[in-house]
Amino acid sequence: MKLGVCLPHYGRPIEVPRMLEVARRADQRGLDSVWVTDHVIVPTAANVIYREHMLDPLAVLPWLAGMTSRIALGTSVVILPYRSPIPVAKLLASVDVLSGGRLIVGAAIGWLQGEFDALGVPFKERVSRSEEALELFRTLWTQERPELVTRHHHLHDVTFSPMPLQKPRPPLWVGGNSEGALRRVARHGDGWHATATDHDAFRQGVETVRRFWKEAGREGEPALSLRIPILIDGVHRPAVDMALIRGRHVIGGPVAAVVEALRGYQALGCQHVALEVSYSTYPAILETIDLIAARLRPAVA
Repeated sequence: MKLGVCLPHYGRPIEVPRMLEVARRADQRGLDSVWVTDHVIVPTAANVIYREHMLDPLAVLPWLAGMTSRIALGTSVVILPYRSPIPVAKLLASVDVLSGGRLIVGAAIGWLQGEFDALGVPFKERVSRSEEALELFRTLWTQERPELVTRHHHLHDVTFSPMPLQKPRPPLWVGGNSEGALRRVARHGDGWHATATDHDAFRQGVETVRRFWKEAGREGEPALSLRIPILIDGVHRPAVDMALIRGRHVIGGPVAAVVEALRGYQALGCQHVALEVSYSTYPAILETIDLIAARLRPAVA
């Protein structure tokens, strides 16, 4: 199992040197990945950590590509209907090139209706727009002269560049825990990117994804990954209102309990975990990274 951390580019006043320290510490200590998160304009009534002080993930990714050397760069997740998909495909391909082929693309349809309203994107079209975007990504990243007609886009007699370094293309992990999301994994993705689920829910999701995968005639097995908050006893120190975490499953407790929880996901087939550290102060985040490197990662390697 691989372990990474979500970069705290939201939820607190923006301090670029501290964010850089987090990314470089994760890179230098041998963690497997660092992840960015997507929201654009959050309604004030939404009680979420992403509401304030949030840098755009598609701006942060190229910065991370230049500031790190070996660690994978992931999106957990980019919300597909928020933006026109072809420019996003070009930006993500550029990040893959700039990073030397280190990009992982987690993508989902979104859930915050007020945000869709502010962006002028019909909430009821988020599924169709997302699936169209995934189809465009897969085509654009594998065909220099793409030929494709979708509902909103007609690709003919055009060229696309740059092509990603990863072949055949960067991995596409589809987020969401609903049945529709799991069907989308099987039809359009390379794997599932679950969010804050306990062992039982993760097990059920894995079984469902694998069933849909076979029904779709897909070869091999879907990649299985998870994003989840981590709160280690004696290390975690709150940097935000902890009510923001309410309703989300958390990996927490002493280090031994965290190891046991991670091994439980590993036994269910989870291959990569993005640990959400952004509820902590920066010193606690750095301590958590050190513990992940020294005690958690070796226990699940």
